[in-house]
Amino acid sequence: MHSGDTIKHQGLRSKLVKEIRRKGISDEKVLAAIGKVPRHLFMDSSFIGFAYQDSAFPIASGQTISQPYTVAFQTQLLELEEGMKVLEVGTGSGYQSAILMELGVRVYTIERIRSLFLESQLRLKDLGYSAHFLYGDGYEGNVSYGPYDRILVTAGATEIPLILKNQLKTGGIMVVPVGSSAHQDMIRCVRKGPDEFETTRHGGFVFVPLIKGKRDS
Repeated sequence: MHSGDTIKHQGLRSKLVKEIRRKGISDEKVLAAIGKVPRHLFMDSSFIGFAYQDSAFPIASGQTISQPYTVAFQTQLLELEEGMKVLEVGTGSGYQSAILMELGVRVYTIERIRSLFLESQLRLKDLGYSAHFLYGDGYEGNVSYGPYDRILVTAGATEIPLILKNQLKTGGIMVVPVGSSAHQDMIRCVRKGPDEFETTRHGGFVFVPLIKGKRDS
């Protein structure tokens, strides 16, 4: 257990797990991961007291740490199996990365904002998590490490980026919120063949926008 994680925090996480289970999350491995990762250690000090509410909160650089239900919902849609290679677009605080790693997958996570890229590396390393960190344009993905079993996009896109679809293995799954800046549908995209993709919609959400390019501050 990390020194900044207490019995009280574990109790609050247990309540959070019960809450998101009531909201429809049924994957026991995903629920266990939510129950294990110390979300408060991924948050700005002014919001730590609210860490185990099922709500999104601001982090640095105008970004957010997603609502735990949303993190669990996206993760459940991925249908992860241990050892899979997963590309995460938008590292942010690193909380979603930690949830993925608790499920035993190999995480390649890309962040376009340099300060978040650096901070999340330090935070995850301190907590004992090991991921492949990539600084760059998440919209482009990262061809050199692909193809991927799964791709998770943690920002709202106006459309499913074709360049990311093409980095999926055949049989691979991408989960991406798609829509306007005010509302997105959660899309699950399965690659059936070289040029064949099957998409399904899984409810409405609101994410920060997926922006092209990278930022040095």
